[in-house]
Amino acid sequence: MSLTPLPAALAAFMQAIPKVELHCHLLGAVRRDTFAELARRARRPVPPEEVEAFYTRGEKPVGAIRVLRSLEQAVLGGADDLQRITREALQDLAAHQVRYAELFWNPTGTVRDAGIGYALAQQAIVRGLHEAQQAFGIVGRLVPAIDREASPDAAVEMVRWMIEHRADEVVGLGIDYREVDRPPELFAQAYALARAAGFRTTAHAGEFGMPWTNVRTAVDLLQVDRIDHGYTVVDAPDFARRCAERGIVFTVVPTNSYYLRTLPPERWAGDHPIRRMPALGLRIHPNTDDPTLHHVTPTQAWGAMHQDFGFSIDELRSFMQHGLDAAWIDNGTRRAWRAEFAAAFDRARRAAGLG
Repeated sequence: MSLTPLPAALAAFMQAIPKVELHCHLLGAVRRDTFAELARRARRPVPPEEVEAFYTRGEKPVGAIRVLRSLEQAVLGGADDLQRITREALQDLAAHQVRYAELFWNPTGTVRDAGIGYALAQQAIVRGLHEAQQAFGIVGRLVPAIDREASPDAAVEMVRWMIEHRADEVVGLGIDYREVDRPPELFAQAYALARAAGFRTTAHAGEFGMPWTNVRTAVDLLQVDRIDHGYTVVDAPDFARRCAERGIVFTVVPTNSYYLRTLPPERWAGDHPIRRMPALGLRIHPNTDDPTLHHVTPTQAWGAMHQDFGFSIDELRSFMQHGLDAAWIDNGTRRAWRAEFAAAFDRARRAAGLG
C-alpha cells in the first residue's frame, strides 16, 4: 500500500487546515535519527541494520509493537530521553498545523523495562510538553495507556500511579498493544478506578481484526468516552447505530498496519472499514497512530481520507469538528476552537480553490 500523491494545491490545503491529534503513540513518533542516536548509546545497543528495518515500510514491515518494545527494553536511557522525544514529536506535529495533541504513553513498560520511575518519567514528558508549547505553539497532553499484554493487576497499579502523581497535563486513560487474547473486560477494575478518580477514558478496540464485541465491551463495561480504531464495529450495524446515537467518536488511522498487511493493495481504500463507518452514522476523526514508523504525517493522513478513501471536503470539515468534540479540553476552549478552526478551514479551502 502507498498513499496516492496529492496534487500541490490539495497538499497545501491539507497541510494548512488546523488539526487535533488524538491517537498518537509517543514512542511511535520517535524520529529515525533520534532512535539511531539513542540506540548507539543504549543499555543493549541496537544494531544499525535493525534500526533501519524498524523504519522501512514494505509488504512485510516490522510491526510497530516490536519497535515500541525495543525502545522500552533497550533504548530509553533515562527521563531526559522522554523529554526530548516528546518535544520533537510535538514539533513534527505542529509543522502540519496540529494545534492540540494527546499522546499515548505506556508507563508499565517505562517502569518495568526501561527502569525509569513513573513520577520521574511523567515529569520529563510534561517538561517536553511545556517546551513544545512555548517553542511551537502546540498544546500537548498526556494519556497514560494500559499495557494490555501485562496483567490486570499491573493496569490497576498504573492507574494508582496516575492518581498519586496527578498532573493537569495528564488528562485520561487509554489501553494499547496487542488486543489478541486480551479483551477489554480483563481491565474493568483499572477503568473503574480511573473513572472514579475523574480521568477521561478511551480504548483501542476492534483492532487487529478482533471482533466487534470488544468495541461493545469497551463502550458498555469500561464506559469509555471514545474508541481508538474500532473498525470491526461495521460488522454490527445495530450496535454501530447505538454508538452513533451516543455521539462516540472513533479515532481512526487511514494507514493502519493491520489492514496494510491483510488487504490487497488494489483494494486498500475501497475495502477498509473506515470507508463504511460514516454511512452507519459513526463520527470518525483521522489520526497518525505511529507517524514516524508508519511514514505518515498529519497532512498525509488527512489527504488520504480525501484522495484514497473518497471523503469529500465537506466531510473532512465535519471530521475536524469531531476531533474537537472528542478532545479532552474544557468547553470554553472547545467553543473558541470550533469557531477558529472552522474559519481557518474555510480560508484554506478558498485559497486552494476547492469551492
